[in-house]
Amino acid sequence: MGPLTRRFAPLIAFAAFTLAAGCGEVNNTIDKAQACLEAPKIVTQLGTEITKLKDDPKAMDKAIDDAATKLNDVADKAANTTLKQASEDLARTLSEIDVNNAIDSAQKVGTETAAYLEKVAKACGS
Repeated sequence: MGPLTRRFAPLIAFAAFTLAAGCGEVNNTIDKAQACLEAPKIVTQLGTEITKLKDDPKAMDKAIDDAATKLNDVADKAANTTLKQASEDLARTLSEIDVNNAIDSAQKVGTETAAYLEKVAKACGS
């Protein structure tokens, strides 16, 4: 390594580190924005499906499980800890719903998702 290379090595290392840190921040912002878009969509789709499936507990159970899985995916990608926790909590709550009483299930989903959407709005800054 020549004297010029040795002289600039710390500068090059610092620049690479700064660039990597900056990219990480950009990725976190993109992840948060994506999660802020995805979460309400998942909940809206679930609400629509629950309304249609009130007479089919088995299909309702599958729709709830699918939504819980999608919310866990959002939680895994969310850079925002509030959004991550809210998504995990709703996914867990949805997984525990007993669909044998469709009316109670639909009401519980409605109540829980409304509270979740409020948390998402706060976490996403809207």
